[in-house]
Amino acid sequence: MSAPTHTGLPFDDIRQLVSTMPGPDAAAREMAEARQSDLLKPPGALGRLEEIAIHLATWQAKGMPTADRPMVAVFAATHGIAERGVSPYPGAVTKQMVAAFTDGKAAVNQICASFDAGLRVFDLALDLPTPDITQDAALDERACAATIAFGMQAIAGGADVLALGEMGIGNTTIAAALCHALYGGTPEEWVGAGTGATGEILERKVAAVREAIAFHGAALSDPLEILRRVGGREVAAMVGAILAARIERVPVVLDGYVVTAAAAVLHAMDPSALDHCLAGHVSAEKAHARLLEKLGLKPILDLGMRLGEGSGAALALGVVKAAVATHRGMGTFSDGGVSNKA
Repeated sequence: MSAPTHTGLPFDDIRQLVSTMPGPDAAAREMAEARQSDLLKPPGALGRLEEIAIHLATWQAKGMPTADRPMVAVFAATHGIAERGVSPYPGAVTKQMVAAFTDGKAAVNQICASFDAGLRVFDLALDLPTPDITQDAALDERACAATIAFGMQAIAGGADVLALGEMGIGNTTIAAALCHALYGGTPEEWVGAGTGATGEILERKVAAVREAIAFHGAALSDPLEILRRVGGREVAAMVGAILAARIERVPVVLDGYVVTAAAAVLHAMDPSALDHCLAGHVSAEKAHARLLEKLGLKPILDLGMRLGEGSGAALALGVVKAAVATHRGMGTFSDGGVSNKA
């Protein structure tokens, strides 16, 4: 997709931030690789743990990576498309689940507690659903840019690793529309069961995606236009969170299909925009694996999860923390006492 010319419109600030993102820290990467090669193990014996430790060091710009203050940020929003019966659950469940997060009763609360990770929940105007995307744009440009900016607050407080999650009945329909607009194909290729859609509900979901893309038509030529037209508030906010994390050198762990669809918007703007991200898991939502492949992301976990709310990303934080612990805490051949290979 070609870069739009500067117009002075709200999206210009977002495009400017994307164009000035910092790259990997080569010196930190070299330090991390050197330490990995000296740890008390055969080269490559810790597999993906080694890659993750080096990845964190590279993007944190630290020779010794940290995962002392992992944060899970969950963004919640409501969608007019839910009124079309695209989910087995009513839209009211979004607000009820946010209350469960606040009360510490959701799955993500328990997983965060298991790995000593913080949890922040962002309520994005839950009483004001975005319009039905088959009939109108989800957001205007100013509101979309402001929501991206709001999402940048996710890293406030000094997290050294950020995991992203979401909550919003109807938002796997939104994710499917985003992916269909970005990558083409058919609606059926991008629509899945979500919270358990089958039969007529699944048919309505496919029809909603098809109608949304037809309604917005030729306007879907730019990633940010796609976001504002067929996205949602939580998706826009997660775009901001990923972008802010990159600017502040905070590695990001992505959750499932909806979070990855938000990431895809940035990837469409700049293929290097997700280089600081890890895919926490591949969900059971059928299009998620396909989307990860398009983004060049290899999931840490594959446990058949499809809950959302950041649960898969939060669980992957356990692996991330173990990767950092082994990198930092193991002895080295240079310390003496163990013979290296001849």
